[in-house]
Amino acid sequence: MKGMIAPAALVILALSLLGSDHTRAQLLEQAGGGVPVTVEAEQGIEWIRDAKMYVARGNAVATRGEVTVRADVLTALYREKGTTGTEIYRLEATGSTVIETPNDRALADRAVYDLDQGVVVLLGDALRFENGKDVITARDSLEYWDVRKLAVARGNAVVLRDGRRIRADVLTAYFEDVKGGGTQITRVDATGNVVITTAQEVARGREGVYNALEEKATLIGDVRITRGENQLNGQRAVVDLKTGVSRLLPSDGSGGRVKGLFTPRGTSP
Repeated sequence: MKGMIAPAALVILALSLLGSDHTRAQLLEQAGGGVPVTVEAEQGIEWIRDAKMYVARGNAVATRGEVTVRADVLTALYREKGTTGTEIYRLEATGSTVIETPNDRALADRAVYDLDQGVVVLLGDALRFENGKDVITARDSLEYWDVRKLAVARGNAVVLRDGRRIRADVLTAYFEDVKGGGTQITRVDATGNVVITTAQEVARGREGVYNALEEKATLIGDVRITRGENQLNGQRAVVDLKTGVSRLLPSDGSGGRVKGLFTPRGTSP
């Protein structure tokens, strides 16, 4: 939404409609072209001139091109831009926030969109970002960097795909464009208390890297792979989530050994 321009005449028009049941105002790009931004709100749109702020209240919706932001309250902060008008540089959404494009969907209690940095930060409970067949959730915060095409999930962060689950204290997911539109996750870096769960096994380690295109994960540090009552212990492992084959390896250059504990069926622990 970078480069949004709000001519004063349109804001004044919006203010004149505050007494109606539904307020609709349009914030336009600077003369010469650009995608318009439409803001709608059931309880009105305020222009707080001294604070250089617009506030839309009550089922507020901001739309620009294929991007839609919905929330109970939308607050837009702007700055002067020469003599041509103003430029919105920060958009804050509060309460029941939903951000949607044709290919992505994000849910949060609150969101902050820094247009200069090109980053959306989701805050609150039940944070969720859906991208095709991938779902990312987090407890503390979830950032999406549009230009850099990466997402950072913090606090009990989880990536879900086809029944497979990667959990860690911090997850960083990298995206790339796909043919026909949209993006897909190509790699996930996991840090702190990493747990990979499939239908057959659970693998744990301190750190991990998941190659989403090959569907293989590499775990490093205090690795444990558990399948039923059997367990493998080591310092490094490669888990093939597609074939279900896991390889436990010694640490690079350590010359160490790996260890397995296998419990025969019918044998009590």
